[in-house]
Amino acid sequence: MPSAQIAAMDTALQALSPTLPDAALARAAGSTLCEQLTQHFAERIAQRLLAPGARLPSVRDCATRHGVSPSTVVGAYDQLQAQGLVEARPQRGFFVRPQRQPPAQQAAPAPATAPVDATALIRSMFQVRGGAPSPGMGTLPEDWLDAGLLQRALRRVTGPAAAASWLRYGDPAGSLGLRQALVRRLANIGVPAAVEQVVTTVGATHALDIVSRTLLQPGDAVLVDEPGWAVEYARLTRQGLRLLPVPRGNDGPDLVVLEALLRAHRPRLYVTVSVLHNPTGTSLAPAVAHQLLSLADRFDLTLVEDDTYAWLAPPHATRLAQLDGLRRTIYVSGFSKILTPQWRVGYLAAAPELAQRFIDTKLLGTLTTPSPLEDALALCLDQGGLRRHAERVISRLEAARARTVRLVRDAGLQFASPPAGLFGWVDVGQDTDRLAQQMLDEGCLIAPGSLFHARPRPTTLMRVNFAAGQDAAFWRRLRNSGVGK
Repeated sequence: MPSAQIAAMDTALQALSPTLPDAALARAAGSTLCEQLTQHFAERIAQRLLAPGARLPSVRDCATRHGVSPSTVVGAYDQLQAQGLVEARPQRGFFVRPQRQPPAQQAAPAPATAPVDATALIRSMFQVRGGAPSPGMGTLPEDWLDAGLLQRALRRVTGPAAAASWLRYGDPAGSLGLRQALVRRLANIGVPAAVEQVVTTVGATHALDIVSRTLLQPGDAVLVDEPGWAVEYARLTRQGLRLLPVPRGNDGPDLVVLEALLRAHRPRLYVTVSVLHNPTGTSLAPAVAHQLLSLADRFDLTLVEDDTYAWLAPPHATRLAQLDGLRRTIYVSGFSKILTPQWRVGYLAAAPELAQRFIDTKLLGTLTTPSPLEDALALCLDQGGLRRHAERVISRLEAARARTVRLVRDAGLQFASPPAGLFGWVDVGQDTDRLAQQMLDEGCLIAPGSLFHARPRPTTLMRVNFAAGQDAAFWRRLRNSGVGK
């Protein structure tokens, strides 16, 4: 996926907000129940809410869910198969077929270990009915964010005196004012860096893309956390890289598995999350961090530390970049999760010689980054507005997390890791892929655990956004569906 396309992804997705079709079938409608059910699944497939390879509900489950006879479901599935949208697999059921593009538009074949279709997850996050429970969303609720803070900062930096600077390209490394503010921010969390070591990007995902495109070639192996973020799996795979999943525990990566992978494959890069890991909410233990850095030294491994949720974390949480001083560590972060998903400003910090190489890659992808946005963000940092906003969000998140934890446990469910940060990792006791489709029919978005595995497999786990998971009716509905039994 090109850098510019990745960088603009979240902004483009803001326009993708059609409502889902009503799952209820109308017996008095102008079409038969079979035709309505066929159309229901065809639209899901077209919207990529059912990704290629996804299994349709069993005939019995589908009939029960939609209040129709099994023969109606069989007829609908037969029509979908005739349209080339699904395929029947003996003794297994019906599965969504990959949709072929015209020859001129076909992409290069994906590696055999291609992860789950990450775009299906992202599209679904923007296609839930307004006001419907959405504990699977990946961002803070809109009413938690401070639009006024951004507006005031933009007005300050877009006056007549600044307009002349917009007529030329900005500094390829990014706004000097923002990079200076970021150096101070990094010092506050114990990461030593100079201005020339900081490069601004169009969001944290863009920063991660710059790193992998600079340091790796197609066919190279790269270590990743598992569970982890589906977009990162998909991005690396489309770059032609081989994913080596490292199991993630409550204290960090499984070091035994990590060392075995290092010996067998000699990967050059490990993309990992130290603080408030997505989806488990766990953070790296100091002892594990020291052992990880020791392995990096022994095997000449570069560590890419994705600190996307830095503003929601304790300031003295253990980070690899603190202990390593940006020697083997590349630090990546951004502001979309704390400010607004559409304001795409991120950055990376690295050793000086690496920073220069990253600037070269940035030039090839985006030339520069928008100075007005970066200057406004520098103002939010320097005048304390962002810090005060983050403190309010953290306080609100603590209350939301406590309430959601109570609701989860009242529903008879358990957490697979201690609740922390924005996300919880919940065990519901049944296949969450199947549950996700059932809940989506009811207008509710959940994030099934298979989305967070490099090699998708059935799991009883799902990710819960604590800020969006406070609807008691949702948890009652979930419990009534049979979870936890």
